[in-house]
Amino acid sequence: MAEAEKFNLEKYGVKKEMEKLETIMLHNQRIDPNLYVEYDVKRGLRDSAGKGVLTGLTEISDVSGYQLINGRRIPSEGELYYQGVNVIDLVQGLKNRRFGFEETIYLLLFAKLPSREELKEFSEVMFKLQTLSGRFVRDVVMKASTENIMNAMQRCILSLYTYDEKADDIEPGNVLRQSLEMIAKLPMIAVYSYHAYRHFRKDEMLFIRNPQQGLSMAENLLLMLRPSGEYTELEAKVLDIALVLHAEHGGGNNSTFTTHVVTSSGTDTYSAAAASIGSLKGPRHGGANLKVQNMFADIKEHVSDWTNEEEVSAYLQKILDKKAFDGSGLIYGMGHAVYTLSDPREVLLKSYARELAQEKGRMEEFALYELVERLAGHLVMQHRKLFKNVCANVDFYSGLVYSMLDIPQELFTPIFAISRMPGWSAHRLEELVNAGKIIRPAYKYVGHHTEFLPLEDR
Repeated sequence: MAEAEKFNLEKYGVKKEMEKLETIMLHNQRIDPNLYVEYDVKRGLRDSAGKGVLTGLTEISDVSGYQLINGRRIPSEGELYYQGVNVIDLVQGLKNRRFGFEETIYLLLFAKLPSREELKEFSEVMFKLQTLSGRFVRDVVMKASTENIMNAMQRCILSLYTYDEKADDIEPGNVLRQSLEMIAKLPMIAVYSYHAYRHFRKDEMLFIRNPQQGLSMAENLLLMLRPSGEYTELEAKVLDIALVLHAEHGGGNNSTFTTHVVTSSGTDTYSAAAASIGSLKGPRHGGANLKVQNMFADIKEHVSDWTNEEEVSAYLQKILDKKAFDGSGLIYGMGHAVYTLSDPREVLLKSYARELAQEKGRMEEFALYELVERLAGHLVMQHRKLFKNVCANVDFYSGLVYSMLDIPQELFTPIFAISRMPGWSAHRLEELVNAGKIIRPAYKYVGHHTEFLPLEDR
């Protein structure tokens, strides 16, 4: 396939004009930052302490990093509940090679843990729904391939609209059917889009492997992704746990709030899902695990002794001082809007990351991650003069896990989207069932009224 034509300002002869327009735009769009304080604007829908502004109610998940004692918020170990079930109990209950993502999907959508028979029946339904026609793969997935698989997923999800006879029907029963189809099909869409990119953009061999009935979603992901189709039991188990831990995280995170906002307008399921994927694509949200990976690559390059605490600490300080890595002053993977002492997802994933590192012979690298985690929290608190603890979040180890699973970086965030689709779907259904108003927060106008001037007088 020929390389897609790229938009080029010089080719169209408008480069200088666009630079001029950019200057005008930047000059006229800036708002005095003091006005945000004057009008007590909750920027980012957060109060002055960083706590999210209450905008809705949900029963889908509970995210907690504090305990309320005598009216005071006391930091505590982080807790995460899916439909009232502690995620730690959910993960620890997956014994004897049982995979948990399918069970988690059921729990999030139906607010109960399935019985053995219900889980068997549900898994069979999901397998049947994941089918993608050869026509769709040829005409949609394989066309206009791109390195950014998140964009490819958005395009494919929106294209599913044209294949649905009831695409605009937002009755809960129909939305449930659409949601289950998207959850089931998204792994294939993501992996096939990646293979299309590698073939058409990198001139590599194209292979498309169908999922196998009886395998978990994690197993089928590895089966479809790898040329050999082979994987170890531990690899599939760790990927399954990663999917479980990323499946849902409250109604206030950016992509899930996007689901609520777009759903409240009455739009179709595919448009709502595409909007949420667009939100998750951002490096401040779903792209954070890749930032962590890139940061550690930089640390490895500039720190000669990974076991030397003083050398590692000194380099982390350079990152905080904006003198190293990307100049942002951020140690990626550290800190969370809700969790303070610990992120339960990080705690669980870290234990599996250690086990996988032992199998892969990468314990030296894992030890570096542990050392950075131990040092970074204190350094961030000291640098920003914070009084609350700063803990590692789930992104800290997820990129390492994916790299040890030989998952290409192009699929890091798409796998996040695959795991989060059940949570988005549950929140969409909750918004529809409870028939809320269209979400419309207020913005204060702080500009100036001016008189219209005829063109010849300007």
